Amino acid sequence: MKKQYIFSLMCFLCCLGNITAQQTPAPKQTTAFSIEGATAHLGNGKVIENSLIMFENGKIAFVGSAMMRIARMGTIINATGKHIYPGFIAANSSLGLVEIDAVRATDDEDEVGSMLPHIRSLIAYNAESKVTESMRPNGVFMGQITPRGGTISGTSSIVQFDAWNWEDAVLKKDDAVHINWPSSLTRGRYWMGEDPALKEDDKYAEKIAKISTFFLDAKNYLNSNSSIENLPFRATKGLFNGSQKIFIHVNGEKEITDAIQSFKKLGIKNMVLVHAKGVENVANLLLQNKIPVVIERAHRVPDAEDDDYDLPYRNAKILIDKGITVGLGMEGQMERMNTRNLPFYAGTYAAYGIDKEEALKMITSNNAKILGIDDLVGTLEVGKDATLFVSKGDALDMRGNILTDAFIQGRKISLETHQTKLWKRYTNKYKTK
Repeated sequence: MKKQYIFSLMCFLCCLGNITAQQTPAPKQTTAFSIEGATAHLGNGKVIENSLIMFENGKIAFVGSAMMRIARMGTIINATGKHIYPGFIAANSSLGLVEIDAVRATDDEDEVGSMLPHIRSLIAYNAESKVTESMRPNGVFMGQITPRGGTISGTSSIVQFDAWNWEDAVLKKDDAVHINWPSSLTRGRYWMGEDPALKEDDKYAEKIAKISTFFLDAKNYLNSNSSIENLPFRATKGLFNGSQKIFIHVNGEKEITDAIQSFKKLGIKNMVLVHAKGVENVANLLLQNKIPVVIERAHRVPDAEDDDYDLPYRNAKILIDKGITVGLGMEGQMERMNTRNLPFYAGTYAAYGIDKEEALKMITSNNAKILGIDDLVGTLEVGKDATLFVSKGDALDMRGNILTDAFIQGRKISLETHQTKLWKRYTNKYKTK
């Protein structure tokens, strides 16, 4: 019996990676729900002890105290001793664009070329991604799907993670154009015998001029009402009329200042900075122009030799104390896999100086505002989408973030991945007494 079990186990593990069945999306909400007794973290800094949250037809209908004498709606979920949160939002993520890094056919995050505002991540988004479905057990229910590479990477869109296809998944189409701003510093090519130390890039001004020329040409093209179709130029229209944002992936005080001034001259005002190392030193410039920042994960080493060892961990507090709106993004090493740890990265920032409810805002209301979807999600408020979950404990602590109930747009979703279900079925079948 044991030999049969071991052999079957080996076969199961070998074929587990080849499973292709999608996690079945939940049907449209038809029954109302009332969740009572939980500590409600609204996502805007407020907390309601012994709360009552009710929703129907995909929208939140009531948020208040469970002590209120009000008729409960539909199915009642007793969440006494638990916590309820709005669904978490991952900004600047490439989820659904790459399934297996080593398999080129599954890698759709980067296109050939440099100036590619017309490349839309949405139509490449894979709603059946096994990586994406693994976000849900930690409460990460939405993400800004962002292309990578080039100078202008392309256009992102925002989706929710319970859908058959990208058409069903989309929350906001083509929300922003992403640009990688050049660095004013460069290193010598050591393999060519050059000094590898940092030095000023004598082509920096030329690179900025190339970016400015592209957008100026695009602006002139749009104003000319030309009959000749130019897809890259046409894709920048939203930047000039204010319906789209430009996400500037940039680091360094000089680079940040140059980027902001360059786009202001072009008439592009709706800006967001991404990464933005050193931005605390030009905070007034951001406040004057109402520019938010999407920062990186804290788990990294300092960038400069003379930086404090814990500076990356205190980054959020420094910016928040200066009055800057801060969201949390996921670009970086092993970003798709690590996106499931989004709440724990926010919890790390909470451990280094900011209040937990303020840290929660970085992945709920702040990210929603930065991405332009705060009318739909980000907080537990009447009229917004019922995208929320119940956890046994603190959702920013991996020891307590154990989800018991979860909903996306009012639909009660599964928290088990397909692999988890098969594993349970397998172990129950071959369980020995």
